[in-house]
Amino acid sequence: MEPIEIGIAVTAGLLLVVILGMRVAFAAAIAGLVGLIWIFWSKKGYAPDQFGWAFTVAAKTAGQVPHSKVASQALSLIPTFILIGYLAYYAGLTRALFEAAKRWMGWVPGGLAVSTIFATAGFSAVSGASVATSAVFARIAIPEMLKVGYDKRFAAGVVAAGGTLASLIPPSAILVIYAIIVEQDVGMLLLAGFLPGMVSAVIYAGLVIALAMTIKGFGPPVGGYSWRQRLAAVPATLPIFVVVAVIILFVYNPFGGAAWGTPTEGGAIGAFVVFCMAVYRGMRWPELKKALIETAKLSVMIFSIIWGVLIFVRFLGFAQLPTAFADWIGGLEQSPWITLILILLAYAVLGMFMDAIGMMLLTLPVVYPAVMALNGGAFVSAEESAFGMNGVLCGVWFGILVVKMAELCLITPPIGLNCFVVAGVRDDISVQDVFRGASPFFVADALTIATLLAFPAIVLWLPRLAMGN
Repeated sequence: MEPIEIGIAVTAGLLLVVILGMRVAFAAAIAGLVGLIWIFWSKKGYAPDQFGWAFTVAAKTAGQVPHSKVASQALSLIPTFILIGYLAYYAGLTRALFEAAKRWMGWVPGGLAVSTIFATAGFSAVSGASVATSAVFARIAIPEMLKVGYDKRFAAGVVAAGGTLASLIPPSAILVIYAIIVEQDVGMLLLAGFLPGMVSAVIYAGLVIALAMTIKGFGPPVGGYSWRQRLAAVPATLPIFVVVAVIILFVYNPFGGAAWGTPTEGGAIGAFVVFCMAVYRGMRWPELKKALIETAKLSVMIFSIIWGVLIFVRFLGFAQLPTAFADWIGGLEQSPWITLILILLAYAVLGMFMDAIGMMLLTLPVVYPAVMALNGGAFVSAEESAFGMNGVLCGVWFGILVVKMAELCLITPPIGLNCFVVAGVRDDISVQDVFRGASPFFVADALTIATLLAFPAIVLWLPRLAMGN
């Protein structure tokens, strides 16, 4: 068999075992190793006495991946971003955010649900992990919504959907992973995610208000707060804005010139700032220990997926599958916009069977070169490109679209991770109920994707400022 045929066969086998329930990290690593052995052995004509040689070479090739690819300074952002979120939770910043949002937004139809969405958006600005955001607000927001008569399924769905905002709003671990895979600038992607994240939160809130206005008793407003009470809730949320400012200023210097530091340095300083605030607000060793353990557990899970999938990506390179797929996509005669939309729809389907990080790691080495080819190449100018932007900005724009699709995967059955997290925190709500409650937000996500496709400037405004054009 030719290497491309081997690549297609092994990829099909990988998708099958993932759909059957094997963890992506192990499935990808095993598939990558098997694929490498197959390719090397095929070069020797499948001679029985050459199998040992093929196995040794494949094992050495795969064994170099974990260190060579993961020993990257940019990946150190992931644990620091996750740590910021857990420290903020144990510092009480999440409850302060929810209380402030409730006092300011509780009066609108579906007020507590709207408050939850904006509170999760605020917490997303200090938490790089969607699952952490969902877990935190499942403890805080769901009891408040149930007290005033919300359906438990919808209350859980709001928290699961709101947690997905952490994928876009910086600091975002998934955006960092995308940047590593496609070799894009991390700071540029973090800047690009800010406005789309806010747009997504507004569309979520608009959906809730529309449902509350059309369905009787859907979500009663919560009023009775004076302006003095609303203003009194603001100071407790200021640490959130301080951390956001620290991270953004290290990525982008608004006064011109070079950035003040790297995103890695910004993440580390942001974690230190939140740690100081947490200690000031009363966090002690038991809470700090829990924050560190939770950060380590989630970071290990993410890095395990990265290690396993990068072994498979190394195999794809030997199989020449990314190049072949890019050439095939570039040779299609239909509109590049239609092809791009079909790619995004394929992500929606694939997300039903894979977690967001694994899906991106598996597909982007093949899909990203194809999208660059659609636009006209990595070095094309805006005037000559299919999507009206140069190669660098096209990579940033596509990254935000992919991450938004990854958000959708977090609430899509059967393995939407955020829904399982919410159900795990709330023993009285089944995972099936969480999926049902989150289903209206599919419409909101589709509207957000359509908006970002129609108006790329929402994504590219801040990156263009940073680039000076």
